[in-house]
Amino acid sequence: MKWNNSSIFIALSATYIVLSYISSVVLNLNGVMAHSLSEQLTAEQINEVLSFKDKWQWVGYVFVPILLLIKISVTALLIDIGCLFYNEKLPYKQLFRMALLGECIFLVVPIVKLCWFAFFQPNFTLEDVQYFYPLSALNITGYKGIAVWFIYPLQVLNLFEIAYWFFMAVQLNKAIGSTTGKGINIMASGYGVGLLLWVVCVMFFTLNIS
Repeated sequence: MKWNNSSIFIALSATYIVLSYISSVVLNLNGVMAHSLSEQLTAEQINEVLSFKDKWQWVGYVFVPILLLIKISVTALLIDIGCLFYNEKLPYKQLFRMALLGECIFLVVPIVKLCWFAFFQPNFTLEDVQYFYPLSALNITGYKGIAVWFIYPLQVLNLFEIAYWFFMAVQLNKAIGSTTGKGINIMASGYGVGLLLWVVCVMFFTLNIS
């Protein structure tokens, strides 16, 4: 049975939400947060912060499908722009489906993250969880001693992103009937440029608020 885009999107969103909830419970993130805030706030203030977080946690879950839809839609649009540079035209719906299927690659990230802190690094801080991105350049350099504005680009440089590029390039080659590297060129000229601009914007924003 071939799943339509809506079914895949719902399944993808639900999986992200479930993984987020499981990680919060298994890793006891409330306890980790309380320990992180213990040097700055009183016990009563920490309880208030955690109560507020638990009360409005559902809002974060609601935003998961919204942000996911925006990400996939923009990705499909960027690839569509890349296609124009190479005189190729594919239906936006087809590009959306490619981006949707490609997003499944990134589902491995929260799973690896959960397993890592649950089994291999049981003693961790809130910063460890926030900055950890499996198989990324940041895992090689470590986040300590790195300028805050430089952390995000090191996270983006990871093997999952490379796998995503490869998957999308293969799908594009199949769709346009190319046996050359046209797919990767389309990715670079559309998605690649968009990703670069996004990383630069995040770096600039982080630099200004840090």
